[in-house]
Amino acid sequence: MIHMHVTKALSGVATCIPRHRLTRCLCSTAEQHVVPVPELAKPPLHKPVMLKEVLENLDPKRGGIYIDMTFGAGGHIKEIFEHAPESIVFALDRDPEAIRLAKDLEKTYDRLIPLLGKFSELHMLLDEKGMKENQIDGVLLDVGVSSMQFDTAERGFAFSRDGPLDMRMDGNRDPQQPTAAEVVNYLDEQGLCKILRKYGEENMAKPIAHAIVDTRKSFDKIMTTQQLAEIVSSAFDTSKRRDKLSRPSHVATKTFQALRIFVNNELNELNNGLSIVHRFLKPGGRCVAVTFHSLEDRIVKRHFKGIDMDAEFNLSLGSHKHSLRVQDIETMNRITEKKWNLEARLVLPSPEELATNARARSAKLRMATKK
Repeated sequence: MIHMHVTKALSGVATCIPRHRLTRCLCSTAEQHVVPVPELAKPPLHKPVMLKEVLENLDPKRGGIYIDMTFGAGGHIKEIFEHAPESIVFALDRDPEAIRLAKDLEKTYDRLIPLLGKFSELHMLLDEKGMKENQIDGVLLDVGVSSMQFDTAERGFAFSRDGPLDMRMDGNRDPQQPTAAEVVNYLDEQGLCKILRKYGEENMAKPIAHAIVDTRKSFDKIMTTQQLAEIVSSAFDTSKRRDKLSRPSHVATKTFQALRIFVNNELNELNNGLSIVHRFLKPGGRCVAVTFHSLEDRIVKRHFKGIDMDAEFNLSLGSHKHSLRVQDIETMNRITEKKWNLEARLVLPSPEELATNARARSAKLRMATKK
């Protein structure tokens, strides 16, 4: 069930990617084979998004126990320690490069505990550290790709810097995980179209998928970020479009988002992570989630509001009433049992931050406490 969204998107899709490689990116708890990641030039560390709002909603206290689910470059964790001395903070990240930074920061903050792994592996990592359920005071999820990953051309996340078409958040610690290059070079046109439409919400998915397949047939494999960006642009009359807030955006943005989400199984990871977080939080413990696109925000909102992840969107009142009549009492009690108290409405970045931090422009913050 936890992988339903991914498997539905690819049902009936013919693929030439070896099945053992493609399906590995759909596995949330498979044992990982760790291999060294090559040293990369370190980009300038970024300013964490919505820092003031995160601290206000997380409200860390002296001596508390917290989890930063996406350590990145550690910007949020430093401020948590400043506001809550003597706290213990677990720094989770699936990127070995981020964990290297966390281990460096551990020299300054001896109560920082780095954890290398994905959201879906959090329960095993906490078990190894002797943590039990209902012990955590607060959790922060700053979801999506980190600025450090975006700014490193060798990671292949951004088309603004030419690099290999990789996009694996784990680096190469799982050599069985397919890269974005493997996805665009081996999936058929129908499969690419479904990925772009589902994970990029791209209404030009069909012509983009056709352009990708046509290019690789006529020329050669697509191996770099700028190659792919140019191919996507060829499906449009312009290289610029407007996003939902009427801001200028490159036409390849949604394609890169879709591939990244698929390669890293991001939506299933977020869904699993929120379920695990709820188990480990104390009653009244806070979960602060910062998201950067509607697919992430939808999952967070559904968890916090207690909406079934597989329910249709925007059901009418009549549809809800009809669906309730066919459920037995036990099922109804499970569906209507609330696990979270939604403590704050949607919080957006301040105008001042939007003027100085371009990466905050799509950010949304939600906070809930465990019942």
